Amino acid sequence: MEAEHVVILLTAVLLCVAATSALSGLIRVAAPLLLVVIGGVVGFLPGVPSLEVDPEWILIGVLPPLLFSAAASMPAMSFRREFRSIAGLSVVLVVLSSLLLGWFFSASLDISLAWGIALGAIVSPTDAVATAIARRVGVPQRVLTMLEGESLLNDASALVLLRSAIAAAAGGIALGGVVLDFLWAVTAAALIGFGVGWLHLWLRSKLTETAPSTVISYAAPFMAAVPAEQLGASGLVAAVVAGLISGYGAPRLLSPWARLSDSQNWKTVELVLESGIFLLMGLQLHGLITHSDHNHSTALTVAWVAAVGWLGSVLIRGVYVVSLVTGMSRRTQRRLSRQERMNLWADYLEQRLANPDAVPEPPLIAGQPIAADPRRAAAMRKRAEKAAAGQGRRSPWSTERITQVLTRVRRERATIDYLVSNPIGPREGGLLVWAGMRGAVSLAAAQTLPSDTPGRPMLLLVAFALAGGSLLVQGATLPLVVRWLSRPATDEDRQGDADERDRLFDLMRQTAEQERARESGRGLKRVELDVLQAQRMALLDARDDGVFDAEVLSHALAVVDAEQIGLELRGSPEDG
Repeated sequence: MEAEHVVILLTAVLLCVAATSALSGLIRVAAPLLLVVIGGVVGFLPGVPSLEVDPEWILIGVLPPLLFSAAASMPAMSFRREFRSIAGLSVVLVVLSSLLLGWFFSASLDISLAWGIALGAIVSPTDAVATAIARRVGVPQRVLTMLEGESLLNDASALVLLRSAIAAAAGGIALGGVVLDFLWAVTAAALIGFGVGWLHLWLRSKLTETAPSTVISYAAPFMAAVPAEQLGASGLVAAVVAGLISGYGAPRLLSPWARLSDSQNWKTVELVLESGIFLLMGLQLHGLITHSDHNHSTALTVAWVAAVGWLGSVLIRGVYVVSLVTGMSRRTQRRLSRQERMNLWADYLEQRLANPDAVPEPPLIAGQPIAADPRRAAAMRKRAEKAAAGQGRRSPWSTERITQVLTRVRRERATIDYLVSNPIGPREGGLLVWAGMRGAVSLAAAQTLPSDTPGRPMLLLVAFALAGGSLLVQGATLPLVVRWLSRPATDEDRQGDADERDRLFDLMRQTAEQERARESGRGLKRVELDVLQAQRMALLDARDDGVFDAEVLSHALAVVDAEQIGLELRGSPEDG
């Protein structure tokens, strides 16, 4: 294809993306769904060549930046709180779905169990790109956190299973090899992503110009993904971990200018790449059909296998989510039973912080120490008395120790408040099931099947039909399901939000007063910049403690950044 034709094609794609994004808001249909339909229609027009894209371009060229951006924007505390659930959805559910669907595909398509599991691994993971639909239609934040976390990590599980199933079909792998392969893929990738994430932040912290800083941010996902893939680990997991580290450390290490640039530029990158993937899905349909057998029997086989496979995937996910929600509810109740203890501990430690050298007396509930039995409490008192008399090695109630314990107690209290204000029940479970859509990643993974795979064209069509059907059916009906299952906001919820905003305002006001009270020869503008920096650090400390809602906190940080940018635009910090 000539250069002019490539430029014309890319221009047409970009214009189509922009027009579809604008049109979707008017007709209230998600842009990704429109792009799949448009791509499918265009692909069948006379004169349009069959489009084939090397799946490696998607797996290593498109997905790492998308996953990096999604991970960087995910609140670290929310991810930590939901990590157990996310890990279950990303690993346990993927393995379970792959095995059960693999058995069905093996029986219905007359292929070996290994190839059936390979196809099951292809269509089992939810798509990080498809999850964008859930984000746009207003899925509750906690459910969205679980969906995004799942889609960030489950590709690694699926791709390891896919590689293992292909190797098993050739007779070259055992169960122990699968486990070791998975552990290496995740562990090595996590270490690489961790190192790249901090390296990326350190490099950008040394730059004062926004443009080169943004360029480094574009390179970061590939700095993590490519070395990981070269070492046989998961490049996608490496990109995710690098994104999580970058999102966590950026507010402390990068300037507001750099973070504002990241926010705007990465939104554009996400729009182009996500839209391009959905458009590509539609365009590839014609090529898949062309390379398959042209007969009525094949079409019927593909249709019913894909339909039953999709229904089976939804049912498997539904059963797993029921057990997941039940377990989460039980853990919440256990934490609620400790709420009184946490409140007493917090009051007790705050008193000790004011007088750390005093002999501690553990708080009581019903006459019993809350942290230990009477004998252990007596031992604690004896150790404290010896330390106060200078006979011990170190006081167990030093200021540093009390602060550490108090931070953990406050974090646990905040987690309990988070679980209470964001409950997970049948409604949220239903949304978690229905919003778990497949997408273009399944099609890209399917195209990595070896050329000598038995019935490869049919397997590709089944993967496309299942992924495309999931995207169109679930994506088109998701807004209705959200309206049906979402909990209406109560007066208690609104009051809780108002109380939280008041507490956040008090924190920022107190921080500002303390900073302005410092004696120095600073100019007015310098004082205000120092106030904003102190407020930012206070908000980040609160973030690390998890004492505020992530969305409210993010908005407050954005306001502080905007005020600092406005002040810096007025000239030198010493002016005024």
